[in-house]
Formats: sequence, C-alpha cells, structure tokens
Amino acid sequence: MSADLSSFARSARYPDSVLAAQATFRAVLDAMASPGSARALAATIGAPSPLTNAAAAVALTLCDHETPVWLDAALRRSDPVCAWLRLHCGCRIVPAPHDAAFAFVGAPQELPSIDAFSVGSPDYPDRSATIVIQVESLRDGEPLALSGPGIRDKQVLHVTGLPHDMPARLIANRAMFPRGVDFILASTDEIAALPRSVRLATDKG
Repeated sequence: MSADLSSFARSARYPDSVLAAQATFRAVLDAMASPGSARALAATIGAPSPLTNAAAAVALTLCDHETPVWLDAALRRSDPVCAWLRLHCGCRIVPAPHDAAFAFVGAPQELPSIDAFSVGSPDYPDRSATIVIQVESLRDGEPLALSGPGIRDKQVLHVTGLPHDMPARLIANRAMFPRGVDFILASTDEIAALPRSVRLATDKG
C-alpha cells in the first residue's frame, strides 16, 4: 500500500477538516511501519452501522472514485453503508473480492481465503488488495505474537474478533512475499496493521 499524503488528504471528505484526513493517513502509515501496534484515531465520522468509525475513517482517507472496493455480506447488505461509501468516498463497489483494491470485512469469521483477493504478481507485487477487518478490540483478546520488519524482537497484539485461523492465514500470506495482501484491523476508534511482510514470532520463514 502506497500513496501520496497530500492527494489523499485533498480527496477525503471528512466532516471536520482536512487535518483529520492527514492525521488518519499518518496513523495508517505509522501502523504499517510498526506492525501490530494499535494507533488511535481521533476523528468522529458518523458512518452508518455496521461500518465502524475507524473503518470509515480508513475508507475516507484511502478510497476515492478510482478505488474498486469490495464489501463482505455483513456490510454489503446494508444499503446505508453502501450509499455512504459511494457518496463520501465516490468509490465503486465491486461484486468480487479479486477485483478490489480495498476490501472491508464486517464479519471476520466469514473472511474469504487470501487467494480470493488480488495478491499482486512477481512483476507488480503492489497491485494487491488491502483488507480492512473490523474487530471488537485491539486491547483485549487472544495474543498474536509478531516479528519481521518494523518490529524489534517481538510485538504482541491482543485482538478480539479475528478469524480463528488468522495465524495460518498470516503464514500463508508471508510465504508469498513480496506478493500478498495487507491487513488493517479496525476497532471502534483504533487501527493496527498486519502488512504482508509480517510473520508470526514462531515462524522463521
């Protein structure tokens, strides 16, 4: 995932100001640079349920009229969510995960397999999907021990609401590096990132 901060800030339609878009984009960059670390988002978006405030902030900051977006059934069945994303982001909602640059997941236990999404190619690994997973908490829950670039020794993230097989998904995703997807976890008001470069602390691959 890469982007120019000023262009995203200009295109975001935040209720407060462009400064909120810049702060969210900085939080996303920081989260990607330090995998497994939770970053607070201060902006209050007012998106319709079941789209969370943090996920909505990410959408406003990173998605625009050129962005194909896929929503899982939990979000897609909400007409207000679809209408809100189209109105405020201008994004095109696509029917298939593989066609999406960004995917938003409201029911993590039903997350499709990684190969259902675009994972890039050897020549263009950056042409892959970023998957935003809505979770209950980034402060409580099962520990996820991580290592890799941006992590000194080990980073432990406590998450409530991830798919039960998320460790296996991360191992499979890391095995494709530099291809693979990037994950952003979004609670109510925090985000954390699991980029394709991350691996489980016990995984030496």
